[in-house]
Amino acid sequence: MRILVIGGCGYVGSVLCQRLLEEGHSVTVYDIMWFGNHLAEHDNLTVIEGDIRGTERVPMAGQDAVIHLANVANDPCAEIDSGLSWEVNVLATMGLVELAIACGVKQFIYASSGSVYGVKDEEQVTEELSLVPISDYNKTKMISERVLLSYGDQITIQIARPATVCGLSPRMRLDLSVNMLTMQALANGRITVFGGDQTRPNIHVQDLVGVYLHFLKKGASVSGIYNAGFENISILSIAERAVEVAAAEIVVSESNDPRSYRLSSQKLLATGYSPQYCVADAMKEIAQAYRAGELTDTDGCYNIRTMKKAIAAAL
Repeated sequence: MRILVIGGCGYVGSVLCQRLLEEGHSVTVYDIMWFGNHLAEHDNLTVIEGDIRGTERVPMAGQDAVIHLANVANDPCAEIDSGLSWEVNVLATMGLVELAIACGVKQFIYASSGSVYGVKDEEQVTEELSLVPISDYNKTKMISERVLLSYGDQITIQIARPATVCGLSPRMRLDLSVNMLTMQALANGRITVFGGDQTRPNIHVQDLVGVYLHFLKKGASVSGIYNAGFENISILSIAERAVEVAAAEIVVSESNDPRSYRLSSQKLLATGYSPQYCVADAMKEIAQAYRAGELTDTDGCYNIRTMKKAIAAAL
């Protein structure tokens, strides 16, 4: 297949593109490259630097499928510039799906977020529950979903609501809970936990990539919205697991972040998808990379730090 990966140089995209190429697909990446380009050269890979707000420049023609990962990700980044977040996450997404339809693309796969549910008391959060987004980022994801679904009669729309992602990537992130707490244990011997009782769902980056590959293979037989998260763990429990990888002191502080929910991914599992990785795998591979000198704690591993620099440079 000819696949356009929008945001393919990011944390998930860098792993996804490698897997797509291994499976023999022809891959075109369109990315603003705020976080650089960590993709290895390949005969079937084309990488183009660009801003998705200029939709007319996105190389959509001739593609069989689009995997749209590009967004202003997470709450702190969305709060830097609310207008930018809405332009990128919502308006550009609408422009992209309209362009995909005009160019005859068959599938449009979108990376939403499990955080659209907000705070939930239910034991298992399923796709049928109401969305109560509590931040600009959550709201942009919710609206983007609704915009995309409105085009479902013209193109196959497949939306994943991922849990918090963990594990190694060529474009590493250390601002995600499992990765962050594991690195704190390794580098500092001290883990700071804010709150700790909040339960968060988690998914290994390789499993999330597997979900997108599953969508590609299933095509129109699997459309709509699917939760993607397989381990619901409290923040404190994540810290305790990190200590098993690297001995560290755990310090608990108060938190003003009330988000707590447990994703159910039974709908996804019913389509035949089966996860292969877990949080423990992510921690082990992070520890191995750190101890081998292959992973260091730099500003580039944090979205908020990198975005602030990119926005300041653009002014």
